[in-house]
Amino acid sequence: MMHMKHPEVQEDSSITMSTDTDVSLSSYDEGQGSKFIRKAREAPFVPIGMAGFAAIVAYGLYKLKSRGNTKMSIHLIHMRVAAQGFVVGAMTLGMGYSMYKEFWAKPKP
Repeated sequence: MMHMKHPEVQEDSSITMSTDTDVSLSSYDEGQGSKFIRKAREAPFVPIGMAGFAAIVAYGLYKLKSRGNTKMSIHLIHMRVAAQGFVVGAMTLGMGYSMYKEFWAKPKP
């Protein structure tokens, strides 16, 4: 035999859901600039990786005219590899930094 829920229980759960939603919506009050700064403080290597990627792309576009006899596809492949390498390096350093903070820099209780 199937157990049916009472309508009062469903009304109570919907009231609880709306209260939970109201609480979670308060995090959207934060502006984009302050949110980016907060996230950058939590994980400092993310903006470093983004800036390095943008710098390598800008350098690749600047050097596009003076690439000499190099084919366009080879030039783009080299720039992609350099940009990806920088991002992977920044991610690796970031993981090492967060592991250091979590395991070695914490004071022992």
